[in-house]
Amino acid sequence: MKVKDFDFELPKELIAQTPLKERTDSRLLVMDRNTGEIRHRIFRDLTDYLRPGDCLVINNTKVIPARLLGERRETKARIEVLLLKRVEGDLWETLVKPGKKARPGTEILFGGGLLTGKVEDVVEEGNRLIRFSYQGIFEEILDQLGQMPLPPYITEKLEDKNRYQTVYAKYDGSAAAPTAGLHFTESFLDQIRGMGVSIASVTLHVGLGTFRPVKAEQVQDHHMHSEFYRVEETEAEKIRQAKAAGGRVIAVGTTSCRTLESVAARFGEIKGCSGWTDIFIYPGYQFRAIDGLITNFHLPQSTLLMLVSAFAGREHILRAYEEAVRQRYRFFSFGDAMLLADVSEEFSEK
Repeated sequence: MKVKDFDFELPKELIAQTPLKERTDSRLLVMDRNTGEIRHRIFRDLTDYLRPGDCLVINNTKVIPARLLGERRETKARIEVLLLKRVEGDLWETLVKPGKKARPGTEILFGGGLLTGKVEDVVEEGNRLIRFSYQGIFEEILDQLGQMPLPPYITEKLEDKNRYQTVYAKYDGSAAAPTAGLHFTESFLDQIRGMGVSIASVTLHVGLGTFRPVKAEQVQDHHMHSEFYRVEETEAEKIRQAKAAGGRVIAVGTTSCRTLESVAARFGEIKGCSGWTDIFIYPGYQFRAIDGLITNFHLPQSTLLMLVSAFAGREHILRAYEEAVRQRYRFFSFGDAMLLADVSEEFSEK
């Protein structure tokens, strides 16, 4: 299977640069995953396709202001550091630009020395292990000095950094937002609960995999970077109960999907647990946990496009993306959304 089989033409002007004023005003492309049939709706119409007994699974990770601008102690040359994941204590795996100037032993100053980092090692993909030194609380210093790590395709300044955060973000640790969740508001979640739909939370801290392009020619030759996940037993029980009662488990975002599928592959069902996952889902994968997926529109030739193609079929997905381009949907992080599920029942009623 070739990576180029997951390519499509996307006009640059369809890449959303800013979020909409109202989160639920985004458009929603609803596609029956079995037939490929499509409906064009607004995100708040999601309730038309949810059923009592279903379980929505959200990722409650919180994006940290992981982009730090500093200078090398010796030369005062500017250097950029993106925090990817905490290895232990004050030791972090990072992405550094320019990387060639960040050899082991290099010291970097941030905020005039309010925060200091020392490169300890060079690891996979050229990432740097940096140990930070500071006085006080790291998270408070990071909040003061760091910037939200917006993807490179977003070139406009984000006026409100909370718009790159879900309303249910709880646990610090992500280098990028689980963007399918950006469409929800607290009141909309309450409305969904009022329908008899349960909402379960999992945590997956989004890391390097979000930023890495697929460089291999063959899909199976690509290696995913590992990310930390956690599922509390109380939340796992909600998911098991929904399954047992015949409800659908609908993942909000590819990160929730990857978490659930990782746990299901490990135990054969959803249990409370934590660990690291480098699961790579592409066509041919047999899903064990989810019955539906809410997701944004993804980059050409990306692992996320491969994941949704595995769930709903590559031909169906590429045809849906062509339709989305024709209909001028907004793409990527601040863009519109898709619902992929068996919705033949709802389609026949309309």
